[in-house]
Amino acid sequence: MKKSIQEKDIIEKLKQVKDPEIGLDIWMLGLVYKITLDAEGVEILMTLTTPFCPFADELIADVEKRVGELGYDEGDVRVDLTFEPAWEPSEEVKMMLGV
Repeated sequence: MKKSIQEKDIIEKLKQVKDPEIGLDIWMLGLVYKITLDAEGVEILMTLTTPFCPFADELIADVEKRVGELGYDEGDVRVDLTFEPAWEPSEEVKMMLGV
């Protein structure tokens, strides 16, 4: 693990990854469930707004790119998708989306 990189640094990078359909970042949307820092790098457990999201590959690549900017080597940023629990927007996000 890179000693100077902390979870808050990763969160700041995740806030730069926007969902192309909704226009909000994946952190605000609550799509990131867990961040694990270990000797091999960082693992991000996240979901998508729907299992059929047409932008899944694009979102994963953007997460890997943005977090990788912190100095990780290729392959050190691992993204695992889960759909358990299914994503539900927070009340704040619902208000922002007018839902």
